[in-house]
Amino acid sequence: MNILSIDEAKRFASGKKVVIITGVTGQDGSFMADYLLKNTDHEIFGGARRLSVSNHENVEHLKNEKRFHLINFDLTDAHSISQIISQLTPAYFINFAAQSFVKSSWDFPAQTWDTNTKSIIHILEALRLHCPNCRFYNAGSSEEFGNVAYDPQDEKHPLRPRSPYGASKAAARQIVKVYRESYGMYAIQGWLFNHEGTRRGEEFVTRKITLGVARIAEAIKEGKEFEPLELGNIMALRDWSDAEDCVDSVWRMLNQDVYSNNYTVKELNYRLGGIEKFIKEYVVASGEHHSIMEFVEKAFEVAGIGGKWIVDRTDLLKTEFQSPTHTLVKINVAFYRPAEVDTLLGDSSLIRKELGWSPKTNFHRLVEKMVKADIARLK
Repeated sequence: MNILSIDEAKRFASGKKVVIITGVTGQDGSFMADYLLKNTDHEIFGGARRLSVSNHENVEHLKNEKRFHLINFDLTDAHSISQIISQLTPAYFINFAAQSFVKSSWDFPAQTWDTNTKSIIHILEALRLHCPNCRFYNAGSSEEFGNVAYDPQDEKHPLRPRSPYGASKAAARQIVKVYRESYGMYAIQGWLFNHEGTRRGEEFVTRKITLGVARIAEAIKEGKEFEPLELGNIMALRDWSDAEDCVDSVWRMLNQDVYSNNYTVKELNYRLGGIEKFIKEYVVASGEHHSIMEFVEKAFEVAGIGGKWIVDRTDLLKTEFQSPTHTLVKINVAFYRPAEVDTLLGDSSLIRKELGWSPKTNFHRLVEKMVKADIARLK
């Protein structure tokens, strides 16, 4: 897919309402691009970091879309950020780019901080200087709640991160709040609890499970040997939603004057002040949690592979999931985090009530969709 220069991008942006989506080659960014192309007439510019090897699989289907364009965007390059924003003057800026793999944040804490936190200052400064009316959304995370104080977690829950990733997102939230209150900018950061889909990266546990199950199913079908799926803490509880449902919540948060009767365009005008009173940040979640063990069981069920969990409660490292003749899953201590978040459960009642958002895909349908997509990929 062709990547535009700044001058080329500026020509496409001229006279148009522009949306910049960073991290567009990832799961959330690509689904957001699909959503906006379907539901708006805006010009969409997807920002992606330049790599020596193309990773455009998630947006390859958009190569003939006249309103979708790829541009180079590196969150760690303040000059590049300022140049792009000043030239394209977006109406919306949606930041999905991040170092988003929680476990890796212990290995690369400084890089995680630079990408997830420091970059937000550069973006907000550029927006403040060049297009202060732009509406900005930064992807937050349930990992900000970390060592949770109560269930379910709502917008009032304290930030108690237990990983460098969670800390970076919690800090970014405070930066967004400072710019919103100091300059009256429409700048928000939603708490999206775990959300998965058919475009999830293979390093994430849910996609690791569904892809592993698909490979095992294919091997069993062909009568071949296979390596078992190796996992860490299978007892962790997470609140999983479908990423395609979640991008709708992001757009509603960015247009609270459209989706809620409590807001007016006049009240949202940053020049009038008092914007903090009217702009809200919301928790987005399914409202139910399931263990990783449940996710695995459902994935094997979808693939038509029977078995049962054999758990030695005194030593979870001996936990195995077995078929009649093979071990399908083994627990590997290397996949445990230095500090675990045992449970996350979101209370999204506020966004459901005020902005009319609700998830369309439940847990079981989500797992089924992901497993079947990975089985189809291997054919």
